[in-house]
Formats: sequence, C-alpha cells, structure tokens
Amino acid sequence: MNQERIGKVLKKTEADALLLCDPSAIFYLTGKTFSPGERFLGLLLNKEDRPKLFLNALFPYEPDEGLDVIVYSDTDVYTELLRPHLNPDWVLGVDKDLPACFLLPILKQKLVRDCVDGSLPVDQTRAIKDEEELRRMRRSSQINDEAMGIFKTLIKEGVTEKEVASQIPEIYKSLGAVSNSFEPIVAFGRNAADPHHMPDDTLLKEGDAVLFDVGCIYEDYCSDMTRTFFYKKGPTPEQRKIYELVKKANEDAEASIKAGVRLCDIDSVARNVIEKGGYGPYFTHRLGHFIGTQVHEYGDVSQSFTVPAEAGNTFSIEPGIYYPEILGCRIEDLVIVTEDGCEVLNHYPHDIEIIG
Repeated sequence: MNQERIGKVLKKTEADALLLCDPSAIFYLTGKTFSPGERFLGLLLNKEDRPKLFLNALFPYEPDEGLDVIVYSDTDVYTELLRPHLNPDWVLGVDKDLPACFLLPILKQKLVRDCVDGSLPVDQTRAIKDEEELRRMRRSSQINDEAMGIFKTLIKEGVTEKEVASQIPEIYKSLGAVSNSFEPIVAFGRNAADPHHMPDDTLLKEGDAVLFDVGCIYEDYCSDMTRTFFYKKGPTPEQRKIYELVKKANEDAEASIKAGVRLCDIDSVARNVIEKGGYGPYFTHRLGHFIGTQVHEYGDVSQSFTVPAEAGNTFSIEPGIYYPEILGCRIEDLVIVTEDGCEVLNHYPHDIEIIG
C-alpha cells in the first residue's frame, strides 16, 4: 500500500468515499496487479477507515497489513458484500470506468445516497510523478532511444511493414524492457500520413518516408517516441519544408514548457508554427498526451485542456503533418515538466536522416 498516495487522493475528494475499479488506479495505490475481466474488482477508500479491496477468490493476492481484503466467490452477490461498508447517506465517488452492470445495482438498491465521478482525485495525483516513477520513465525512454537505432537497421529493400513490426518486441526485451507498451506503428510512404496506421503488407520503396511510432515498458512504466526517416534518397523540397516545420513545432513547443504554462498554450505554440507554414489543416490531432503506467493517462496537451502544467507532469510532444500526396511526418518526444522548463526524455536526433 502506498499510504502517501492514498492520502493525497483522499485530500482531493469531496465525496464521502471512493470506489475505484480501474486496475491501473488500484495498482498505483496498492502496488497489486489484477486483471478481473468481467468480475467485480473494487478498492474502497474513505478517511475514517482502512482501505478495503473487494476481490474474487479466483485471483491470488499477498496479504498487506495496510489493506483489508474481502474475498468473494462467483456465487456471492457483490452488493451484499459492499453494503456493510457503505452508508445510505453517503455520496460515493465511483471510478469513471465502473461498468453500468455494477453501478446501476448500487444506485437501485440505495446503498448510497448518490454516485458521482470520483476519478479526478486519482487522475490528478497520478499526473504528478514522484522521483521513483521518473527514474523508471527515464530508463524506459533511454531504452526506446537505443531501440530506435536498431529499428532503422531493419529497413531494407523488399521488407514489409509487418515484417519490421514483428521484430520490435524481441528487440525491446533484448535491451531490458518487459515488452512494447502499445502495438508499434511502422508506416511506409503514403501510409505515414495515417496517424494511427497499423502495419500491413506494404513493401518498402526507394524514396519512401519511414515512420516509427514505438514504445516499451520498463518496471511498469511506458515510453513513447516517433521518428520519421527517408529510405535511400533525401526528401523533395516540399517534403523537406514539411519535415522542418514539424521539427520546429516540436522544439518550439518543448522550449515553451515550464510549470504554470497552460497546456493549451503549449499546444498553440506548435500549432501556430504549422499554421504559419501553410499546413494547419494537416495537423489533425492534439499535441500530446500524459503517460505513466499507461501510454495514455488522464490529461492532454490540447486546445481544450486549459489547466497549467505542474512540475512532475510527464507527457508527449508530437506534432505532425499528414499530407497523403506528399508526406506524413511526426516527431515525438516525452518530457517531464520542471519548475523552470522541462526535461526532454528522448535524445534520438530530430534531424533529417536517410537510411538504407
């Protein structure tokens, strides 16, 4: 149990108690990993009592003196297990991911007075990484940098996107990662203009752009990075213009980051570079997303997220221009916000690189 994190979460909540079901949130607070599938999993927190974990007997666990575990079987009714630990007068904060099949009976049986979204206190606490988390994220990104240098050597005449992508997990493992943190994006030529392209049987051709969007998991923490290369011959003048705009958007945005700067304003820095360059309509997504034990955590760097960045926030900076007839290009780094700037976690170069 991480009592410090639980204390921060409870301090932020206005509900009488919190019922969390997201396995990643439960891991963050307890250090315990569960994959409950369709079964009920819940961590009940309130300021007056010890944390209680409701866990199906199917899943083994190690006792923890800071946690009461209520074990139930498939024939037990979960609301009857919850009832003694709830109060009909309470407002219960529930996880945003709590399935309706579990939420509706709690309301119908009036186990509490009302239910509200209780995720924000956990999300806000998770968004500020402590030193141990940052150590793991630095190492995860360092492995990603090392891996990128290997990935580009896989780009050879006659290879397909699928053939390259299939080798990525083992390369990560050879470098000390547990696995990849998401399905890698490997995109050749026109496919690079699809931001979420999944590798297919497209054959590599001379002059293709080659985009890698990849990440790994190290000690439970994720990395995420994108680089765009050119195969055998350099970019055309317009491709070079697009590439240099994306590079400038990335680097100018990173230079603007420090605690207190609104996340939407960081997005604007990158977006303005691309708009002034004449390619605004081809930058089709937010600038970045928060990251930690999940690749996409609560919080993003977008026009709609107006809160200020805080020291310890960790997120991606990934501007892109997606012009199918000319070039798809994205350059992505992870950053840690500091009081007076940011620490860029990725050190693989941004410059145009011809491979093969």
